[in-house]
Amino acid sequence: MTDQALADGKTHADRKGIFGWMMFDWATQPFHTLIITFVFAPYFVSHVAENAVRGQEIWAYATGFGGLAIAVMAPILGAIADSTGPRKPWILFFSVLGVLGSWMLWYAAPGSGSIGLVMLALIIALFGMEFAAVFNNAMMPSLVPRNRLGRLSGSAWALGYIGGIVSLIIVLGLLSAQPSTGKTMLGISPLFGLDAATYEGDRASGPLTALWYMVFVLPMFLFTPDAPRRVAAKGAVAQGLKRLWQTLRELPGQKSYFSYLISSMLYRDALNALYAFGGIYAAGVLGWPIIKIGIFGILAALTGVFGAWIGGQVDDRFGPKTVVTAGILLLTLCCILVVSTSPTEVLFMSVGSASDPSGLPDIVFYIAGCIIGAAGGALQAASRTLLVDQVPADKVTEAFGLYALSGKATTFIGPLLIAQATGWFDSQRLGVTPVIVLFAIGIVLLPMVRSQHHSPS
Repeated sequence: MTDQALADGKTHADRKGIFGWMMFDWATQPFHTLIITFVFAPYFVSHVAENAVRGQEIWAYATGFGGLAIAVMAPILGAIADSTGPRKPWILFFSVLGVLGSWMLWYAAPGSGSIGLVMLALIIALFGMEFAAVFNNAMMPSLVPRNRLGRLSGSAWALGYIGGIVSLIIVLGLLSAQPSTGKTMLGISPLFGLDAATYEGDRASGPLTALWYMVFVLPMFLFTPDAPRRVAAKGAVAQGLKRLWQTLRELPGQKSYFSYLISSMLYRDALNALYAFGGIYAAGVLGWPIIKIGIFGILAALTGVFGAWIGGQVDDRFGPKTVVTAGILLLTLCCILVVSTSPTEVLFMSVGSASDPSGLPDIVFYIAGCIIGAAGGALQAASRTLLVDQVPADKVTEAFGLYALSGKATTFIGPLLIAQATGWFDSQRLGVTPVIVLFAIGIVLLPMVRSQHHSPS
């Protein structure tokens, strides 16, 4: 038995089904933690690309065009899926792409001249993992009553962060070694005879991500109830596109809903760009090695666990809009702090020199990372429940499809703006300033968004 009737008269998932759905976040987080943020991306910029500035530019274009491909396909596939009902077949298909793309990153050896292949693998992995998450998120509203969505979303994000921490510790402690010492962060030789000189430990983050996902996504497929089939696949395309067109025509007349979709697509794009380029920035501007970036990632993920969990409690008590607003403000301040930090500056004020460096910039960057982790975790969890407040109960699934479209339609903007700014200014520091602008525009639209308060039972 995978579902149960609750007091509100609706049928929701039992504990096993809810746990299976939450495990999807655990399964996918290493992709974002290891590949996009803290291990593979900095490795690519520092040791595969010709230089750090060019590496950041290439990585930004790859993630940007990957997001553009998702934006093109999202409305079509989302509409078809909404018409047919079940999400798991879609998740399975895109999971295969995500696993294959992640595994291919192993072949990104230093000096191999395979930058094109690496970027293709990255785009395939990004396409697969992001779309799998889109259809998994669409399952959320049917799992629990509305007054428990905040805790569900926050707890799932927190679980995902824990998965990211565990996977990062595995890579840094057991696989990734400094070429100068041949030892990992735990002071041991890498497992499986991985060669430190050719950064096999860093490259192993791709296959590890693929294996991790294949194992831990299974509870979702086995235990989480899926939507029933609604129409035959033969007529799904026409019906789905017709429904999508009707929704898009009516959307501008719904002030709160429309404002939220625009606001969320901008601040989510800014947050994703901040996550994607945090490790790259630390490697290129502060000169941090992978292990130091990994410690930064562990701290950010730890605070993300508590931020997402606490944010879920605050969400249920005061509403998701409060959490989203506070999260954007904190993230904007952290962006300013990061941009103003270099090996010899904090808040643009000199704190040392190249010959006599200060440890303060590193400390400030660690603190900023902790705040970004906490605020980002709470923001992402609350964003899912704030969407539910924008639509009637019979349109929640459709809303998540449109939410995915709005989020992916501009996924490429943050990375491409960073690519343009980095190339224009020939500076990694100034290259990330577009993130601040995206956050600012996102928060300006929030006053027009309504938030319902549901007291937790």
